Amino acid sequence: MKKTALDAADIRILSALQRHGQLSKTKLAELVNLSPTPCWARLDRLKSAGYIRGYHADIALERVLDITRVMVNLSLMHHRKQDFERFETYIRNIEEITECYVTGGGMDYVFQVVVPSLAAFQHLMDRLLSEDLNIDRYYTYFITRQVKSTQPNLVALTSHASP
Repeated sequence: MKKTALDAADIRILSALQRHGQLSKTKLAELVNLSPTPCWARLDRLKSAGYIRGYHADIALERVLDITRVMVNLSLMHHRKQDFERFETYIRNIEEITECYVTGGGMDYVFQVVVPSLAAFQHLMDRLLSEDLNIDRYYTYFITRQVKSTQPNLVALTSHASP
């Protein structure tokens, strides 16, 4: 995807959306110090260029029900392209895996699992291990309490970025 050059107003729009979610045309324009029509035109351009993946509500799951969150570090036996592709294709279709990252270093993947119970987590891992995914080993870390979960400060990141 071709990158679109972003200026300070674009960054303010993205930052406001990141912080507040979907906003009315008037409120967004007010927050970023632009008039509504140019602000909305910029927003349309940012959406079309793929800078905005979507909007969501940050639900306090622990207030809705008891859940089990687990971080998993996982390594594959082989490091061939088709092994990574097969694993990643399979993982994308498991809704209990809410985040997955490819990592450098000792492990190939780090992912978060959100399930209703420890038994549900074990069932998920049994499913993964029974598939032909060439899993070598994995380590689990049960999350007992969330200390922080935020989006990065876009304005601060862009102000320190290399030209």
